[in-house]
Parts: sequence; structure tokens; C-alpha cells
Amino acid sequence: MWFRNARVFRFTKPFDITPEDLEEKLRADAFKPCGPQETLRQGWVPPLGKHGDQMVHSANGYHLIALRKEEKILPGPVVKEAVEERAEAIELDQGRKVRKKEKEEIKEQVMLEMLPQAFSRNRRCFAYLAPQDGVLVVDAGSAKQAEDLASTLRKSVGSLPVRPPAVEQAPAFTFTGWLNETIEHPASIVLGNECELKDPSEDGGVVRCKGLDLKADEIRNHLETGMQVTKLSLTWDDNVSFVLDEELGIRRLKFGETLQDQLDDVDVDDAVAKFDAAFTLMTMELSRMIPGLLEALGGEDRSAIVEEEA
Repeated sequence: MWFRNARVFRFTKPFDITPEDLEEKLRADAFKPCGPQETLRQGWVPPLGKHGDQMVHSANGYHLIALRKEEKILPGPVVKEAVEERAEAIELDQGRKVRKKEKEEIKEQVMLEMLPQAFSRNRRCFAYLAPQDGVLVVDAGSAKQAEDLASTLRKSVGSLPVRPPAVEQAPAFTFTGWLNETIEHPASIVLGNECELKDPSEDGGVVRCKGLDLKADEIRNHLETGMQVTKLSLTWDDNVSFVLDEELGIRRLKFGETLQDQLDDVDVDDAVAKFDAAFTLMTMELSRMIPGLLEALGGEDRSAIVEEEA
């Protein structure tokens, strides 16, 4: 169980929920497949898949959950062709022009008729709640997908006081400082060989660099023209590599050999035990990395966070 991405949400208020309460709330919104005339359905499913029927997999205070989304896929060209055929038939039979509004009505009817035979696309999005760390972490490649899971979770549990974390200075400012060496990055962070540079002007361009020495003259020349670094590949503590963007989205997570070796040392054949061991190793590493990254980026702005009373 290794996440490929990490979109982090910070709890703005003390939040705790027992696995039993979370289980009950998610089970009430369990996934049900699309009906014959439905284009989209989503709901909660067991994160262990065929290896378990619990909606929540908990270990060391971390609660893993999974949201499943089913979408019916109707190929646009097929729908368009059917609509044109029906419109032409009406024009020939009735000797009149089929207008735009009527074509839209024909399209809706065509889609309703095709839906029962449409292909289904199913996706699962994983996340874990870490109340003791004050974060919700979503394995999502885009902010929209992460927000969708957070919104669905909020509806299921009734309240979910979260927001993306904020830092004291703009990440692009810090990234740029690391590359032009006006800001020193911590020893726990090693720069990779990939970055994205943007011209901050309204019509500014974008330069994407991969497989380069990020301290090379060609990169420095772009920075000297005023371009800013908006994405940067990094390695954290020799254990985790990833690409970090200016919205603090973490993509293309890769866990290093040290963690893989620790997992290999777990002498079990049981799939659930192996899954549990990987989940525990991952959450322990991310629980160190996330606050470390926020600190490296100038420190977290906690002005909107209500601290737990002593």
C-alpha cells in the first residue's frame, strides 16, 4: 500500500473520530453501481478490496479509506452520429430544419437509450485520516480529485474542518531561492533533475526541464530573466522522492530502498498483514516528511488553525 501522490489537508480544528464511528458513517454511504439511466455514482468501498469488508483500515491511529467512482462512458462521435441521423430523418420526413434546441433534446434521448449498454469506468481514490498529526492525506494527482474526496467525506461524517496547508512564504519564491542559491535548503532535502519555470507576467511562458543539473547555467539564465520555479523534483531524507508544486501538491511519490527493505523484512505470507505493514511504514514516513517540508518552505501559517486546549 504505497500512495503514488499526496494531497494534504490540514484540520483547522481538533478532530478525532473512532474507527467504529467512521465505519458506521461510511457504510451508510457505501458504493452502489450506476442504475440503467445513471451516468455517475460514487461511494465508499473497503480499502482492502477482496481481502476485507471493513470500510476503514486502521493502524497506529491512521485510518485508511477508499472512495469508488463509476462513470458511464458514451463515445462522443457515436452519440453525435446517432443525433445527426435522427435529425436528418426528421428533416426528410417533415420537410423542415431541425434547430439547435431540438437537437439537444434528441441528444438527451439518444444518451438515455444508450446508457444501459454504455461502458463503465471505475476508479478508486485512497486517503487516510491522521487526527494525531492533524492532516488528511489523499492519493490524488489533481486538486479537484482530492477536493472531491474531501467533500464526499464531509457529507458522510457531517463535519470535516479541513483546508490545504498554508506556508509563510510562497512556495515558488522558496523553490526559486533554492535554485539560485539565495535560500539554503535543509540537509534533509536533495534537489532532483526536474523543474518547471514560469514567467510571472500575464502572457508569460512556461519552461519544463527534465534530466538536467538544476544548478546549470541554462537554468540560471532563465531565473535571471525573472522566471519562477513552480514545480521541483526532490528527495526527502534519502527515503522518498517526488515532484512538489507551488500548491503543495506531491506527485509521483517513490519510496526508497530503505523502506522497501523494511517491508521485505516482514516475514509474513498473509496479504492483509503485508498490506498493513506497508501502510504503517508509509504513514510513519509521511508523518515525518509533511511537517518537515512545511518547515523547509518557510514554516506553516497556522493563523486559521484552532489549537487544542491543554
